[in-house]
Amino acid sequence: MRLMQNDASTARDTYRERLTPSLWMLVAIAVAGPMAALVFVPVGSTIALLVGVGVSSVLVAAAVVLSPAVRVTGTVLHAGRAHIDARWLGDPQPYTGEEARDRRTRDIARDGWHLIRGGVDGLVVVPITDPADPVRSWTISSRTPDRLSAAIRAARAAAGS
Repeated sequence: MRLMQNDASTARDTYRERLTPSLWMLVAIAVAGPMAALVFVPVGSTIALLVGVGVSSVLVAAAVVLSPAVRVTGTVLHAGRAHIDARWLGDPQPYTGEEARDRRTRDIARDGWHLIRGGVDGLVVVPITDPADPVRSWTISSRTPDRLSAAIRAARAAAGS
């Protein structure tokens, strides 16, 4: 019998979060529907209503479906379309509140990679230990930065064994 390690295709997600827009952003997106409906009022009120509802529905659905996902699968951290093996990750630092705001603005890592979303308060900064990588850290928005940090630490432990 041959033992196989989990690869990205067979490992389960130990952490998964979709960085969807905030409720207020979704409301702002949905306002495009009534504006589109106004264009079609001269054609007919029923058509205008259908166009308005359709435009709002499509735009809100697209905003949710196209939102980037952050996940830890096996020993790989995925943030949007980017991914990195956990063996190249340092100790993640979770931030919330004022500290997270500072990390997103004045204290942002200029030599880092960022996946930052408005409306998501928490943040995790993960140092990169690969000497060949020009990026020194990843800064990732998260609604649950403590859980994401714990999942990254578990992936690092699994990658080291």
